[in-house]
Amino acid sequence: MSKTLKSVITKASPHTIKKFELIEEYIKSWAQKLMLNNSCNSLIFINCMCNCGIYKDDADRMVKGTAVRVSETLLEVAREYTDKVVYIYLNDKDVKRVDELEKHLHENERNFQIVTSRLDAHELLRKIGPQLCHAEHLHYFLLYDPYDASIDWEVLLPFFRNWGEVMINHMVSDPVRAIMSAKKKATKEKYENTYLEDFEKLVPYGSDKAAYEARVKEIINSLKGSRRYYVSAFPFYNTQNSLVYNLIHCTSNKEGFKLYKKSAWKVFGAQSSTKRSAENRQLSFDFWGEITTDGDESCLHVIDIAWYLSHSLKGRQRTPLYEMWELLDDHPIFPSEGFRNEIKHELMSCFGAKIEQITNDKTGKKETVISFSLGD
Repeated sequence: MSKTLKSVITKASPHTIKKFELIEEYIKSWAQKLMLNNSCNSLIFINCMCNCGIYKDDADRMVKGTAVRVSETLLEVAREYTDKVVYIYLNDKDVKRVDELEKHLHENERNFQIVTSRLDAHELLRKIGPQLCHAEHLHYFLLYDPYDASIDWEVLLPFFRNWGEVMINHMVSDPVRAIMSAKKKATKEKYENTYLEDFEKLVPYGSDKAAYEARVKEIINSLKGSRRYYVSAFPFYNTQNSLVYNLIHCTSNKEGFKLYKKSAWKVFGAQSSTKRSAENRQLSFDFWGEITTDGDESCLHVIDIAWYLSHSLKGRQRTPLYEMWELLDDHPIFPSEGFRNEIKHELMSCFGAKIEQITNDKTGKKETVISFSLGD
């Protein structure tokens, strides 16, 4: 490989490859759901910081990045739903990266169009964003994936206010590592623009990653407008178990919110992050005789979902099973779909739950309910 190509094709660490897999998994299911929606005629995928589309892993093997994976996935969708149209916008300000990317993309077809560009990401979004309010019957997905903690909320605003979804890579490791030593004016302004606070107010955050995460969620909530909005963030850890970034999914569509949680837990192997964490943890009783777990909030497992449900439903004699799943629908991390059998198993084996069918006294219909024998 030439020196020029080596500078273009960079190495992707294991947690980065997991990010590729998660976005691909989500887009695959997201596109299928929307193509079945009669009110959606067009899908738009925007990756405004796409790199060159291919990488090398730790074993020096070629790995497809998000741009190539999503393009291949959406090509299959376009060929299946020929009455709908798919548009893909792939952009990177590095000309050589885009030149390399174009070598790995499929040619355009009648209802499948890829548009590449070599602009500053924010310049591209300033062009696309204002057009959304005049567009009908389309659904977009914007991937905003900066290389550091640089977020331009102004260019993102139209995407929060229209019918679509935004995914932001919040590089929380950047301020955690560097904010206390920041001296240059440009660096301080970067953090001020990302967290919409004066630098002096950010300095006390120090290495408190939760403070930066909370601030980003506050900003998103302020930008979404008056409508109901769903935000779910999943952390990515490197091989040393250090937090690198959070991949934040923002949508006004509850089905998309549920789907993202399901996709993340599937890609992470039935847990909530890429962190290495013990799955078989001990249950114990606290001072009040209630069951507790020694859970790690940065990497939750199915048993943590079961504990949350048992704790939430405590005191209820019988709960219809659909109400239990609805409780998970609104949870920011726990999936309500994809792991139901595993959740029921943990509830019965660890928390004394009993699942049975009964006849509803009011409707006369059979329904499945759950009840608990422990902690009553």
